[in-house]
Amino acid sequence: MEGTEVGAGCEMQLFGTTPVPSLAKEMANPEIGISSSTSHEEENRCSFNQQTSPSEKLLLEDQMRRKLKFFFMNPCEKFWARGRKPWKLAIQILKIAMVTIQLVLFGLSNQMVVAFKEENTIAFKHLFLKGYMDRMDDTYAVYTQNDVYDQITFAMNRYLELRNISVGNHAYENKGTKQSAMAICQHFYKQGSICPGNDTFDIDPEIETECFFVEPGEAFHIGTSEENKLNFTLDFHRLVTVELQFKLKAINLQTVRHQELPDCYDFTLTITFDNKAHSGRIKISLDNDISIQECKDWHVSGSIQKNTHYMMIFDAAVILTCLSSLLLCFRSVVRGLQLQQEFVSFFLFHYKKEVSVSDQMEFVNGWYIMIIISDMLTIIGSILKMEIQAKSLTSYDVCSIFLGTSTLLVWLGVIRYLGFFQKYNLLILTLQAALPNVIRFCCCAAMIYLGYCFCGWIVLGPYHDKFRSLNRVSECLFSLINGDDMFATFAKMQEKSYLVWMFSRIYLYSFISLFIYMILSLFIALITDTYETIKHYQQHGFPETELHTFISECKDLPNSGKYRLEEESPVSLFCCCKK
Repeated sequence: MEGTEVGAGCEMQLFGTTPVPSLAKEMANPEIGISSSTSHEEENRCSFNQQTSPSEKLLLEDQMRRKLKFFFMNPCEKFWARGRKPWKLAIQILKIAMVTIQLVLFGLSNQMVVAFKEENTIAFKHLFLKGYMDRMDDTYAVYTQNDVYDQITFAMNRYLELRNISVGNHAYENKGTKQSAMAICQHFYKQGSICPGNDTFDIDPEIETECFFVEPGEAFHIGTSEENKLNFTLDFHRLVTVELQFKLKAINLQTVRHQELPDCYDFTLTITFDNKAHSGRIKISLDNDISIQECKDWHVSGSIQKNTHYMMIFDAAVILTCLSSLLLCFRSVVRGLQLQQEFVSFFLFHYKKEVSVSDQMEFVNGWYIMIIISDMLTIIGSILKMEIQAKSLTSYDVCSIFLGTSTLLVWLGVIRYLGFFQKYNLLILTLQAALPNVIRFCCCAAMIYLGYCFCGWIVLGPYHDKFRSLNRVSECLFSLINGDDMFATFAKMQEKSYLVWMFSRIYLYSFISLFIYMILSLFIALITDTYETIKHYQQHGFPETELHTFISECKDLPNSGKYRLEEESPVSLFCCCKK
């Protein structure tokens, strides 16, 4: 600042001074800029480049400080300053309620869809897998050739007898006048001569496929390999996999009780006999690929259609609310960028100094950007939800991702308004201050973590279930950091190789000691130190940047009336809040 002239403050009265007309008119408006046209900005730049008197310079500085101070006020202070209603705050509060209600209603509907999928998958396993019991997915296998033929025979007969044995509303898929058939395919090596006794083999690794189809209308019994009528014989020496694939359809009627139109489901079932390892153990699994289709011809008596229309109207209201919020926040971001450029030009001309990047970033409100992203996700998710309710779209997963993420960001946005109160903004300030150091610290710790992951995978993988894949290794080590399942990790280590067993002890003890006692403690200390620093700043004041030092010389209170434009009326009696 230049001498004592700047310290005169914003309340200094100027006599006999006539400011530059275009610039004085622009500066008298502390609002950031929708009224600032391109011509005004050009006049502004021209005025900066003109020779100004000290009194004019003081007036321009006071007006700039007042404009900046108004920009950084909270909604209530802006209301006191100009009497403008906090529309963005009101819309955010309304949006929180509406988006949450929308998400809960969609979650309840999605919950029925998920339950129907899972229950059908369990039912199919009991219907088509011989001797299947719950929680046998990892251990369900056969070990003899006759058992393989029995399983295929059982699944085929159950498929042919589906109408007589199923308690659900399952049916075959219709293809024209015929019903879809079950495809039984075996995949095997093209050529193979294997003689383990002589330690010799001759094999062509090219995979060939042989299939035949069973129509639901046919009535026959496949029998064993000796008596089957389809000439279906398995060469277990060359066999890689056997797949039984067929399609079934069903309708989810439970939604009717919740005033929703039912969905039609297509189930593509694949029973796989996995013999890739040729270990004498053929694993059997049933995979259910589910797709939801719009029912072709339906009629439901009652008020379900009206409820569907009401829900779509509510979703449309959510879209309009989010669109209003998006436009208001986008306008605020644009105004902030305009004021940033204006302040940079002003500071460069009057003080011959560049504004620091950190000060320039003060004008970019990250909360508004987060709200804009949230609004966009909500609008897209609401459109998808309306399409799902109209039964013209069935992307439940995509819709749930959009709505779930948007609701998360909406609730995170509430923290912004709590941050206006000094007692509630400690978390925000701590996270904001600690974030750069936390990111750098995590990058360094990640290098050590990845090293342990690769080492554990390659060394301990053959001897420990939790280290069989990189994904499982990472999950196991992360659990160890949090003190979960430590003893089981130690105890399940196989002792077939004493060298590897000894290495596993050194590996696990060093990892736990390093991450729990050192890295995790340093991480906590980093957050704690930042927390103590923020508490100290709250008690003794935060260090001021050039921007805040410049603004602090303006002593005008929000209710002083000096922030009000000429065309604005006095503050109304209905105050939004009061200190």
